[in-house]
Amino acid sequence: MSEQNTRPIDRLLTIMAQLRDPETGCEWDRAQDFRSIAPYTIEEAYEVADAIERDDIAALKDELGDLLLQVVFHSRMAEEAGHFGFTDVAKAICDKLQARHPHIFTDIADNHANQTDRWEMLKAQERSAKGATSALDGVAMALPALMRSEKLQKRAARTGFDWPDHAGSIAKLHEELGELNAATTDADRLLEAGDLLFAAVNVVRSFSIVPENALRAGNAKFERRFRKMEELADSDGRNFAELSLDEQEAYWLAAKALERAETS
Repeated sequence: MSEQNTRPIDRLLTIMAQLRDPETGCEWDRAQDFRSIAPYTIEEAYEVADAIERDDIAALKDELGDLLLQVVFHSRMAEEAGHFGFTDVAKAICDKLQARHPHIFTDIADNHANQTDRWEMLKAQERSAKGATSALDGVAMALPALMRSEKLQKRAARTGFDWPDHAGSIAKLHEELGELNAATTDADRLLEAGDLLFAAVNVVRSFSIVPENALRAGNAKFERRFRKMEELADSDGRNFAELSLDEQEAYWLAAKALERAETS
């Protein structure tokens, strides 16, 4: 079969095999292993998210291709080591999706009104079958800290270990802020700062808001307003970095006022 008539996924698998060929492959590709490639995998996932955030569909296509390459790369290295290949990866996810949707792929009746509850119950069964002994087992260590914090809290909440309302989590946040303020050593401040951020995630989660989404929105707002401050200062012929804090604050308030006027 000519390359033109080959399925793109088969062509990609062939290209990856050629790049990893021990004699004729690319020196850089041959030198990689799971650990060295993992950071690229994470980076490509973030670039997919970035393209979505920017509503850039053309970039999304390219970034999804880059992410697919990461899956193929890892699968090729695993195949070379005799563990599994790309086909096994595809089969595993097919089996998992069908197992987690029995109401779609089997005649089993769906007795769960809440789709999320059903999904979590099936995932818990899978973890138990793999030997999990704690409700927290399976929360990946490599997740970004904010996301992992939310997942740990949600897992704990499913066992009943959670505040019954906003008041409890808000009070805990104030408590942790006080403990950070009272800390006297760098080691204690580090631990108390972690407790404070963990408590903040719990407060946000109690309002049914995804902390990652909230912080992204906060980052975007700060960046937008900061750029507007610089723009306003520049239009006044002033170097923003050379202004006093009070003068910078005045530009901050002006930037906020302009933003509100534009959105009202």
